[in-house]
Amino acid sequence: MNLVILIYRLTGQFPKEELFGLSSQMRRAAVSIPSNIAEGHGRSSDKELIRFLFISLGSASELETQILLSNKLDFLNEEGFNQLNELNNEIIRMLVALIRSKNNGQLVNLNTDNSNIVTE
Repeated sequence: MNLVILIYRLTGQFPKEELFGLSSQMRRAAVSIPSNIAEGHGRSSDKELIRFLFISLGSASELETQILLSNKLDFLNEEGFNQLNELNNEIIRMLVALIRSKNNGQLVNLNTDNSNIVTE
């Protein structure tokens, strides 16, 4: 939740024209991470938990792109960028480790139909 708080504080300093643009997207992605972890934890099986952990991982990856973009647009100072980037990367590492621990060491979403994937 520290990431969400930091995102809200730093995006509050973005240009006002970004209120409904990048700022809003970053806030939604950041809130989605702990929300999906909580929802998955509240479900009845590890299979469902893993599915929601993958959704959280996707949101963290989306946020990573938005943090990099915010930095390139000079919306973040160096300290803010470093704080967000390090915290988000730590969350990504923790999500990957948790998914692997619940998923027989694999970082593959076994809850989807992968029959259309070609592996050559």
